[in-house]
Amino acid sequence: MKAAVYYETGSPDVFRYEEVADPAVSPQEVLVRVEAISIEGGDTLNRLRGEMSRVPHIVGYQCAGVVVALGDEVTGFAVGDRVVTTGVDGSHAELRASLPAFTWAIPDGVTTEEAACVPIPFGTAADCLFEFGHLKEGETVLIHAGAGGVGVAAIQLAKRAGARVLSTASSDEKLERLKSLGLDEGINYLTHDFVTEVRRLTEGRGVDVVVDSVGGITLQGSLDVLAYRGRCVSVGDAGRSSAERVDISRMRGNNQTLSGYFMGAELFFYSRAHDMVAALLDDVAKGELRVVIDREFPLSDAEGAHAYIESRQSFGRVVLIP
Repeated sequence: MKAAVYYETGSPDVFRYEEVADPAVSPQEVLVRVEAISIEGGDTLNRLRGEMSRVPHIVGYQCAGVVVALGDEVTGFAVGDRVVTTGVDGSHAELRASLPAFTWAIPDGVTTEEAACVPIPFGTAADCLFEFGHLKEGETVLIHAGAGGVGVAAIQLAKRAGARVLSTASSDEKLERLKSLGLDEGINYLTHDFVTEVRRLTEGRGVDVVVDSVGGITLQGSLDVLAYRGRCVSVGDAGRSSAERVDISRMRGNNQTLSGYFMGAELFFYSRAHDMVAALLDDVAKGELRVVIDREFPLSDAEGAHAYIESRQSFGRVVLIP
C-alpha cells in the first residue's frame, strides 16, 4: 500500500509518500480500505515531536473507508461495510487494521468524509462538556480554539444543551463564521486578552466550564476565568508551548475543578464512550450536528495539508484522500 511516512519527527517536510507493507490483521481486527483521513491536532503534534512506534512511521488517529477483510473472531461487521476507525497511529495510509472497539459503522446520510471527522473531535467535545465538565442548561462555557475540530463540535453541543457559549479564535472572520454553529460571544485572542474579555462579558462572574485544548500559558488563564464551582477540562497542547506550572491556590476556596482528558483511555476502559460516538454519528445523520470540512488534500501531499493546518488558516477539519 501507499502511505505518508516519515523517518524522523519534525516539520511537515519530513513526510515521504512511499510504498510500504500492508498492515497485518489479527483475528480480532477488521481491515479497512481508507477513503478519507481526518487530520487531528494530535497528528501534527506527533509528527513534530511524538514517539515513533516504527520506522518508517505512519502517523494518524482517525480515518474512514470500507471493510475489505475480517479477522476470524470479529462479529458485528461485514466486508463492504462503511466504517470510521480510530487508533494510536496508522491513519495516513491506504489500508488500516482496527479493533471493533475503535470502529463504528457509518450511518446512511453521512458521507465517508464527514464520518472521518467525527469520533475524536465530537467525542472529545462531548466528554469534556458533559462527562467531565458537567455542563448544565443555563450555564456559561468558554471553548478555546473554536475554529478547530474540537471547538466546532463543542460549540454546537454546548448550544444544543442550552448553554451560553463563548469561544476564542485567531480572527474576527472565524468568530463570525462560528455564530452559525451556536457561538454567542467571540474573543479574538490575537487582539484581546481573553481573561479580561471573559470577565467583562460575564460581568466579573466568570464561566462555569472551560474546554482548554491549547494548554501552556493559556491554561492558567482558563483557571483564572472560572466562576465559583467552575470546571476546567484540559484536553491538549495545541498552542505548542511547553508545559507550564499553574497556580491553583484560589481553586480550593472557590470549590473549582481542573480535570485532564484523553479520549483514547475512555474508549479503552469503557464501552460508554463507544456508544457515545455511535450516537453522535447518528446526530450528524439526522442533521442535528454539522461536520465542517475546510479543505481536502491528496494523501500524497500530506506535507501540504499539515503545513496548511499549522498556518492557522483552517476552519474545521482538513481531510486527506488516498
